[in-house]
Amino acid sequence: SLVDEITYTLAAEAHDAPTATAILGPFFRADTPVRRNGESIVRTPAPGGAMAYMHGRVVDHATQRPLVAATVEVWQASTNGLYEQQDPAQEEFNLRGKFRTDAAGRYAFYCLRPTPYPVPDDGPAGKLLELMDRHPFRPAHIHIIATCEGYKPLTTQIFDRKDPYLTNDSVFAVKDSLIVDFVERKGDPQAGLELQYDVKLAPAPASS
Repeated sequence: SLVDEITYTLAAEAHDAPTATAILGPFFRADTPVRRNGESIVRTPAPGGAMAYMHGRVVDHATQRPLVAATVEVWQASTNGLYEQQDPAQEEFNLRGKFRTDAAGRYAFYCLRPTPYPVPDDGPAGKLLELMDRHPFRPAHIHIIATCEGYKPLTTQIFDRKDPYLTNDSVFAVKDSLIVDFVERKGDPQAGLELQYDVKLAPAPASS
């Protein structure tokens, strides 16, 4: 949204800014289960999918202090471009999970390298895209909601740098600071790719 973009632009000018926000999207589920750190969110095999180990810390954006017992909730579409509630072939809560950070503020899980997919274009949104002469594709991304007591909740998405739709996302959600690099992971039979990503939260305003 325009408000989101203005807020992001102002925050990006600050040193050690909090992680930028991005839209929630229509496929969030409030009842996603908590999983153990290091567990996989892939519950249904994905043809052609590349497994990745994603890990990082949740920190105070200004001090870099690790935040203990923060919650990192993630969800993503499968390789067919569908989220689990759209696809009866996927196990419930496939490619979803909530993780709690440890004493060092760390979280970790296995996921898929995300793939691009088209937004539903058979309704008003599709007509609008057609009028704007725009394609319906969203670049490959993973959704994140991060929360911690005493901090502002964060809703965001991270985007694969190698995706061809980065510069023309159908919903204009991509920001430079949310673009990430998947790298080769060696010695792990579960995943050939790795992504390290630290989430930076801002303290909540003091209550009056």
